[in-house]
Amino acid sequence: MRVYGDIASGNCYKIKLLLSLLGQDHEWQHVDILAGESETPEFLAMNPNGKIPVLVLDDGETLSESNAILHYLAEGTEFLPDGRLQRARVLQWQFFEQYSHEPYIAVARFIHKYLGLPDDKRADYEARQAGGYKALRVMENQLEITPYLAGRHYTIADISLYAYTHVAREGGFDLTPFPAVCSWLGKVRSHPAHVTMEQFLPATTPV
Repeated sequence: MRVYGDIASGNCYKIKLLLSLLGQDHEWQHVDILAGESETPEFLAMNPNGKIPVLVLDDGETLSESNAILHYLAEGTEFLPDGRLQRARVLQWQFFEQYSHEPYIAVARFIHKYLGLPDDKRADYEARQAGGYKALRVMENQLEITPYLAGRHYTIADISLYAYTHVAREGGFDLTPFPAVCSWLGKVRSHPAHVTMEQFLPATTPV
């Protein structure tokens, strides 16, 4: 299988991390969205929405949206529970990630890291801070009760939230007031098959 994405994007890193945890062979094709590479006719034929990541299966079928890809890859593995309620818990956190976490933490990071915090984006950047800290507090409250977000076991819910939380400082967020979140980040990193963004960053990626 082949993945089209940018490893510095949390949504793409989610896929790389799970593939590593599963020991799944794959080919990674870097896509530079700032250079318009996700808007070419060839890319739009795979995902008309023009967004990364995109998973291309061995038979040529394509799948987009990072959390959908995670569910596809995790099916039948330890990272997606069998129970009806536990699966719903995983989805609950993944919807939270897309609607209550990413729009604040990931967007603030993009404005700062990729755009260089230009003056015309500063107000937008600052407006993202309150929502990002609210999301971190929600996570903190849960992680004070359970070791992982969906319960006692590491699931794709954790992968979804880890992707942008572990680089939240790049969006101006201080994680110090969230000790349970910091402890959880350490648990995720401690998996023997864990990989980091930095291991795969192309030389041209902003730092």
